[in-house]
Amino acid sequence: MNLHATTFVTPCGPFSVAVNASGAVVATAFGDLEKLRSRIKPICHLISDKPALTLPIKKEVQAYFTGKLRTFTVPLAAAGTVFQHKVWSALVAIPYGETRSYGGLADDLGSPTASRAVGGANGANPICLLVPCHRVIGADGSLTGFAFGEDIKRQLLAHEGALPPALAL
Repeated sequence: MNLHATTFVTPCGPFSVAVNASGAVVATAFGDLEKLRSRIKPICHLISDKPALTLPIKKEVQAYFTGKLRTFTVPLAAAGTVFQHKVWSALVAIPYGETRSYGGLADDLGSPTASRAVGGANGANPICLLVPCHRVIGADGSLTGFAFGEDIKRQLLAHEGALPPALAL
């Protein structure tokens, strides 16, 4: 599958996005296109940017960082298992400015003993920021398990007003 990709600057550094031919977001990454390439299936190929397809997501991400957008509306097309999609839907349901623990997310899904499986699905999320895996924290309030590092996770949570007070700088 050919994907159109672009990279643009955010307050957290470069942000890359890949969309399919219909403009649905397939993958995102904080970093350059190489970082993005590592997050998509080997059968996918990144081809040149097609602004008509990538501009909507760029505008929404920029609006998020300027405080004008709290819920993304661009279409998503992540590849994953049924369970992963269930977890990712639960992530999207976490409101801007709130966090959940892995156990809390498992409870939300009606599977209170599945916190490790939830963590695995959270880590497999190919569409960071739009599917807000950064809103999941440790049961003790610690910043754990974000593919792009604790610093970016801290910045995102601080931007949303959701950084646990004990972790504020």
